[in-house]
Amino acid sequence: MSKVYDWFEERLEIQAIADDITSKYVPPHVNIFYCLGGITLTCFLVQVATGFAMTFYYRPTVTEAFASVQYIMTEANFGWLIRSVHRWSASMMVLMMILHVFRVYLTGGFKKPRELTWLTGVVLAVLTASFGVTGYSLPWDQISYWAVKIVTGVPEAIPVIGSPLVELLRGSASVGQSTLTRFYSLHTFVLPLLTAVFMLMHFPMIRKQGISGPL
Repeated sequence: MSKVYDWFEERLEIQAIADDITSKYVPPHVNIFYCLGGITLTCFLVQVATGFAMTFYYRPTVTEAFASVQYIMTEANFGWLIRSVHRWSASMMVLMMILHVFRVYLTGGFKKPRELTWLTGVVLAVLTASFGVTGYSLPWDQISYWAVKIVTGVPEAIPVIGSPLVELLRGSASVGQSTLTRFYSLHTFVLPLLTAVFMLMHFPMIRKQGISGPL
């Protein structure tokens, strides 16, 4: 076993990486409120796992979406548990994200030299809200339908580009199959990919610059 470890150590310097991770200095003023970002990340990972599990049963069509959600909740093994964890973790993720943003703002974590960390965090906050909007539509019940109709209709108030923007969001002149397909694609592929990219930008910055000092 030691020979295998030595082989990897010689090429990857595993011990140096481990030492860097475990020996990072943590300022004495850090408290539980500095864990809110990590909790948000944990919720995101739970969302990915439970969401991936539900893709095996969910059908993104206007005729089958609601029935497939019912199947997940009533017939699929542990489906009710997986969807419930997904839903509650989504609410927790939004709450922790909001509290994290407030904590960073109130402690001045957005100031020089952490402006880029703050900007990537704001983008992640917008992506988190977008997860909520797109995910809310997927059961395709009455609440989902009218929520999507209202949300996608908001840009129509914008002069000149309002109507084309609404049609871009809906995929057609009215809310229907094209809308559900777009929201499903956004929720399961585009938003997770963008979130992962910005997290890979956000966390190394925190790692490099460290935690901001007390006010």
